Amino acid sequence: MKKLSFVFVAVVAAIIASCGNGTPKANLKNDVDTLSYAIGMTQTQGLREYLTRIGVDSAYMDEFIKGLNEAANVGDDKKKVAYYAGIQIGQQISQQMIRGINYEIFGEDSTQTISLSNFMAGFVCGTLGEEGLMTMSEAHMKARQKEMEIKKAQMEKNFGPWKKENEDFMAKIAKKEGISKLENGVYYEVIEEGKGAIPNDTNVVKVNYEGRLINDSIFDSSIKRGEPMKFRCNQVIAGWTNALTHMPVGSKWKVYIPQEQAYGDRAAGPVVKPFSALVFDIELLGIE
Repeated sequence: MKKLSFVFVAVVAAIIASCGNGTPKANLKNDVDTLSYAIGMTQTQGLREYLTRIGVDSAYMDEFIKGLNEAANVGDDKKKVAYYAGIQIGQQISQQMIRGINYEIFGEDSTQTISLSNFMAGFVCGTLGEEGLMTMSEAHMKARQKEMEIKKAQMEKNFGPWKKENEDFMAKIAKKEGISKLENGVYYEVIEEGKGAIPNDTNVVKVNYEGRLINDSIFDSSIKRGEPMKFRCNQVIAGWTNALTHMPVGSKWKVYIPQEQAYGDRAAGPVVKPFSALVFDIELLGIE
């Protein structure tokens, strides 16, 4: 291995002096020592940003260095290895898991949180493989079920007035003259009746369309893009599939789709809010 130049060693010495108290003291007696120190420094690129991201306050860097040194020097001490592994995973739970779960379930509402004590009770039980209040398969099922229920309740709380407005709109459409009804609350109005074949749900169709919310704002339009769309009838929202599989080629319909047959309690892009009923002008151009 080549010897490092005097200039490089001098620079490293200056860096050592600038690191301040609380750091291990470097002693660069040979090339391996210098290489070790240099590699140590290079491995910290981006670390300060990461520490800020996980919530380490710069006022307590001495405590971070203390913990860092203790954890790095555990060697083969299995008791300490286990302890520091617990510390590391516990920090991930606190700074990442819980925050991520809360955002997934409660969205922007920072006042809501899952129960940390119950989360940890379940986490420890699962880690130790002990018999808990439910089996692992039951836990997966319960987690999905309760998450859906809580998210739906949260969405209804946040978008309750909008949901009612859309339900009232669909109730009025149901009573409108010239309106026909399909399954699952989908309604349509024939603008122009076609004479062609009616596609089944696996057919690829070519359509022109324009989609609006109940306030008449357009959120999507192949007509404005000047380019008809092609897709399989069963690869779109349920309300579309329902309409297309009753619609002869050459027809133009205005289709009214309740939120349950559209995106339900999910948003679709920045415009379509949860619980939105959708209104589409659809022209079925052909079956591919």
